[in-house]
Amino acid sequence: MTARKPLILVVNDDGITAPGIRFLIKVMNQLGEVWVVAPDGPQSGMGHAITLESTLRCEPITIDNGPQKEFACSGTPVDCVKLAVNCILPRRPDLIVSGVNHGSNSSINVIYSGTMSAAVEGAMERIPSVGFSLLDYSWDADFAPFEKHIFKIAQTVMRSGLPMGTCLNVNIPKKSDTPVKGIKVCRQAIANWEEEFDERVDPRGRKYYWLTGTFKNYDNGEDTDEWALANNFISVVPVDIDLTAKHAIGILNQLDFEVPH
Repeated sequence: MTARKPLILVVNDDGITAPGIRFLIKVMNQLGEVWVVAPDGPQSGMGHAITLESTLRCEPITIDNGPQKEFACSGTPVDCVKLAVNCILPRRPDLIVSGVNHGSNSSINVIYSGTMSAAVEGAMERIPSVGFSLLDYSWDADFAPFEKHIFKIAQTVMRSGLPMGTCLNVNIPKKSDTPVKGIKVCRQAIANWEEEFDERVDPRGRKYYWLTGTFKNYDNGEDTDEWALANNFISVVPVDIDLTAKHAIGILNQLDFEVPH
């Protein structure tokens, strides 16, 4: 009897036609039976948003020759995972991969990322999940030099699993003349965006705003994703679905929150 191939769900936030997801599909086809459920248009920066006040549509689509099965979804990346796991896939997936995102999701960017929220949703479903991002925002970004790294990470996670409630945030340096030095397991760097809103006026005299900002890394540690990427390593950060600030519990227990009787 022929062994059943592992089932792999591929999702992203740049949209189902984005070059990053098309590349990831090609790599995953080497590992198992691939199903794709991805947004029908760009959903970057959606974080863990889900659709509650409108209908969701998820239609079969053919973009290339497969052999994967593909569905374009009107919702967010997290909607895509929920629909896939509960309604579309023939069985629970053995692996969820998200991306490859066009642009960085290192450090604090993980909070805003639709790519990583899809992976986090997978972890919530107790399915080994990985989000991949390339530090190149260009639509014509070259993913090919990193095929073997993406394959190896996905293969290892599928075979070995991940700790309960944990997914991986994988960021890859932009292609350069120097090959990547390797892969580093890191912590998330302490960083933030110094944001500005560019105020403008439309032809009808109404104000509108464009969000801009500068990314600031406040962390000098050499064990962070930002250090790894700056030094031409692929960074791998384990991300936990438990957002409890455990270090703060003792401090808060010393405070008096009780209302006097």
